Amino acid sequence: MPRPTRCRRIEKLPEYRSFSPDDKADAESVSMTIDEYEALRLLDCEGLTQEMCAMKMNISRTTVTAIYDSARKKVADALVNGKRILITGGCCEFGPVHMDQNIIEKGSNILRIAVTYENGQIFQHFGHTEQFKLYDVEDGKIVNEQIISSNGSGHGALAGLLMAADADCLICGGIGMGAQMALADAGIRLFAGVHGSCDAAARALAEGMLQYDPNARCDHHGHHEGNCGHSGCGENKCHEN
Repeated sequence: MPRPTRCRRIEKLPEYRSFSPDDKADAESVSMTIDEYEALRLLDCEGLTQEMCAMKMNISRTTVTAIYDSARKKVADALVNGKRILITGGCCEFGPVHMDQNIIEKGSNILRIAVTYENGQIFQHFGHTEQFKLYDVEDGKIVNEQIISSNGSGHGALAGLLMAADADCLICGGIGMGAQMALADAGIRLFAGVHGSCDAAARALAEGMLQYDPNARCDHHGHHEGNCGHSGCGENKCHEN
């Protein structure tokens, strides 16, 4: 019987999750796991030895070699054949994210909802939000509320921020595919394409009545999908949860 795969320790979630050739709109995709990305980052970007990389990732040197070789082949395939690279998945455990804000302690039976926040309304572009409002829900009722700053974090780093804040789910407007993948890897459930009052949306989710659009997306690198509050974006259509 094969031994179970040991989870690879990752210091931080990738901030950028997708890379596409500009001159090939219909490019095929190559999926790179986060542990493959981490091996590339540690060995090629930080210049660590394989032994040091193995220690940081809590795996053997032979496993590092295998992961690294797989990652480089995928990069070569994308560069030579004009494919898109998507970074997500893998058997990983993530290091703690430093939090320089005081967060209300989360109880064992609490569902914590995070909402992109601006003046009481749901901010419509996840990657540019300056604040989140956190709602703690117990037995279908909101028992605590708190506003926290994003600290100027970029798209990918926001998933790590929400993970550090112990968020279980996120309500937002438009959101890019890379950020969606980052949230999925962080175990945070997404409710996108939502408009209006933050408080009303959080109450609706707590009561199981929130309407949202599972396909809402905002991509400002050449085209738009979903309503993110910027000119040119299409309309979202909400569906019942």
